Amino acid sequence: PKANDTHRQKMTDDTPKAYRFLTGADDAAFCQRVSAALRAGYVLYGPPLLHVDTQGNRHCGQAVILPEFAATAVPHSVKQN
Repeated sequence: PKANDTHRQKMTDDTPKAYRFLTGADDAAFCQRVSAALRAGYVLYGPPLLHVDTQGNRHCGQAVILPEFAATAVPHSVKQN
């Protein structure tokens, strides 16, 4: 088996993902999903994103990570000198 196959076999739906990118309409349901992730132990990772499409619909995105990965993770939007 390939290395990736072995990794996939170890992951289950119950295994928390180190990184999640939550997306949805800019509404209470999206805010509740972000809040639920924070209550589950995730921390915010980078700024929220907001996109307004040509019909005026607002779409949000927010990355979250588990705290044990925060020390080694650097958001893409952060420039390093």
